[in-house]
Amino acid sequence: MASLILINGAPGSGKSTLARLLIDEQPLVLLLDIDSVRRHLGQWDSDPQAAGIAARRLVVAMIRTHLDAGLDVIVPQFLFRSAFIEELERTAADAGGSFVEIALVSSPEEATARFAARASSDDPNHQDAVRLQQSAGARPIEELYSEMIGMLQHERPRTRFVESIPGDIEGTLGRVRSAIDG
Repeated sequence: MASLILINGAPGSGKSTLARLLIDEQPLVLLLDIDSVRRHLGQWDSDPQAAGIAARRLVVAMIRTHLDAGLDVIVPQFLFRSAFIEELERTAADAGGSFVEIALVSSPEEATARFAARASSDDPNHQDAVRLQQSAGARPIEELYSEMIGMLQHERPRTRFVESIPGDIEGTLGRVRSAIDG
């Protein structure tokens, strides 16, 4: 049975790094980074909210296609509201696949520090995230992280929490593998 694996967590928690390492372990696993898909939409930054919705719609279609082929998908994404998580779970079920929901956790302060460290990154997705976070009306990462934890604890009881320790990629990867295996 094909699996859809969501790796949730604050920016800088290691979601994308761990997802890349996981796809290297099995043939034809698809890594779908919503932020990367969004970057491929023309003038996405003129309306980031509409671009995010369009990117999610495309990602769901790609997930459905890949799961229908019997192949696994990994989605690393920071989600602090449950609606899209529920859509991903329904998509997996509709395709006859399993849904594994992992949350990388540390502390609100650590999440903020990791995000701040991305300001000097060359990764276009990191640069976009920093720019969007600095825009007017953006909520602090610490607040969003706390909202994610609260939502997961109250609305997503099957979430598998994995501690993400800075500098311990191999240890965190091992804990993620264990969480996937259930």
